[in-house]
Amino acid sequence: MWIMVLFDLPTTEPEERRAYTQFRDFLLDTGFEMAQFSVYVKHTSGKEAVESIIRKIEACVPAEGKIDVLQFTDKQYANIVCFRGKRRADSLKNPEQLALF
Repeated sequence: MWIMVLFDLPTTEPEERRAYTQFRDFLLDTGFEMAQFSVYVKHTSGKEAVESIIRKIEACVPAEGKIDVLQFTDKQYANIVCFRGKRRADSLKNPEQLALF
């Protein structure tokens, strides 16, 4: 499963910028990677892990702004169409599965 966090937080006042930075740092510390500005993604082991992460995000939500959390399967993630400028980029790859013997 994949989880994507999209957010639009105010940054006009110094305390708003601080809250934005703290939320962004929280996402990075939790293992998210930046896909675009204010769009972060993370691969998880399944629905239970997604629910756990959503609870952690909920605990760190700043007082103002908008945050959306999307979740989707590996197959859906692999079907994302990417453009870099006018060029179509290769489709996104799922992380390799760890095999234990």
